[in-house]
Amino acid sequence: MQSVKHESGILIRKLEPGDSLAELTDLLHRAYRELAEAGMRFTATHQTVETTARRVQEGECWVAELDGKLVGTIVWVRPDPEDRVAYYRHPHVAHFGQFGVCPHHRGLGIGQALLQRVEQEAAYAGYTELALDTSENATHLIALYEKWGYAQVATHDWRPGVNYLSVVMAKSLAPTRIE
Repeated sequence: MQSVKHESGILIRKLEPGDSLAELTDLLHRAYRELAEAGMRFTATHQTVETTARRVQEGECWVAELDGKLVGTIVWVRPDPEDRVAYYRHPHVAHFGQFGVCPHHRGLGIGQALLQRVEQEAAYAGYTELALDTSENATHLIALYEKWGYAQVATHDWRPGVNYLSVVMAKSLAPTRIE
């Protein structure tokens, strides 16, 4: 689908072949730094460029761009009957991850714009729920997702890859058309 430019000058668009995965990886490291400093070892706190590439290829990556720089990102993924997270195996449930906004650009609505775009894309593709997982210790993120309409539906243990139990959250999607 097409890109959307917001009044703030933020462009929401799909990741393009010419975009730098090293820049995207650096953005994720910066976006997750506070979580790492709080003791949570999210994959995005330390992932390599190769891991970023693999995660991008697993789904559809959207980015937020401002003045030619990537300032936010999210990847949404279709259901996989072999997924390690049982909830993500349901054929009507898409999920997202690798979601982050540059700390210097928070509070501008970038994260919400990225998430709304992915919700629209998933609904347009016929999925009736969108899910995510995050650390049970990231209470500020859980509260934000709840504010955006997500509810806790399960847990998942990614350890030893991370050092926490994950809360799985989901939101019902209304059928939509892409603007």
